[in-house]
Amino acid sequence: MAAGNWSAVTEFVLMSFSSLPTEIQTLLFLTFLAIYLVTLLGNSLIILVTLADPMLQSPMYFFLRNLSFIELGFNLVIVPKMLGTLIAQDTSISFLGCAIQMYFFFFFGVAECFLLATMAYDRYVAICSPLHYPVIMNQGTRAKLAAASWFPGFPVATVQTTWLFSFPFCANNKVNHFFCDSPPVLRLVCADTARFEVYAIVGTILVVMIPCLLILCSYTRIAASILKIPSAKGKHKAFSTCSSHLLVVSLFYVSLSLTYFRPKSNNSPESKKLLSLSYTVLTPLLNPIIYSLRNNEVKNALSRTFHKALTLRNFIL
Repeated sequence: MAAGNWSAVTEFVLMSFSSLPTEIQTLLFLTFLAIYLVTLLGNSLIILVTLADPMLQSPMYFFLRNLSFIELGFNLVIVPKMLGTLIAQDTSISFLGCAIQMYFFFFFGVAECFLLATMAYDRYVAICSPLHYPVIMNQGTRAKLAAASWFPGFPVATVQTTWLFSFPFCANNKVNHFFCDSPPVLRLVCADTARFEVYAIVGTILVVMIPCLLILCSYTRIAASILKIPSAKGKHKAFSTCSSHLLVVSLFYVSLSLTYFRPKSNNSPESKKLLSLSYTVLTPLLNPIIYSLRNNEVKNALSRTFHKALTLRNFIL
């Protein structure tokens, strides 16, 4: 029975924003294209600058570079197909293509959750144990922490994607979303999905709540340490090293929680699409901007990089 139904659906149709007028879709295409290009440029610059500049070789920028890799992955997995559905009306996506898109969406999403927790721990060590920071966060430790952040994405993405796409799909192949997310694809299954839904809910709660609790514990300790600093200048300096990360965490977790933890009765497909845009499109755009504008070291490094590039260009010409 399962094998017969597998052959019934060979591709899916992404409804995306098809309910909107053509003029609005064209405007959305231009807007998302601009955001996409700026996101690619911004995150690529963060990666290049943190690799090349000798002043940005601390663990904080090592983890920031990893975050930029994740944001690039998010964009490359979701946005190009979304742009195609808006401008070329190419709404079809193959069965395998849908599974691959979902797999990497889960992989990068889980990796980002745990990496944000790792970055919070890095800030905790830097503020609460500044004298031991270079020893604790040595090259070996930060490489292990980065690997531990990336690894959970593999089992979560593999189990959830493989399990979901092993279900039989019926004649209806219209996914009411702009990418292959689990809830809209699950609605097309013609089988009992109760066990999978329990697994998905428990898995999502664990993936979101464990890093969230680690972040909360880290910042509770950080706040206690900052309050003990006697000078206002010292408090401001300590808090400024965490402010960018706190802002990124807030943007990511608020939009993620509103998308996946709201009651179904209040979660219309259109509102979910808008919320999904916040962490798949807007957050990857804002992260490099936040870290660039709120971090003098990054701004100075970008300035030095551009100056070197202009000097080299003038020398060659």
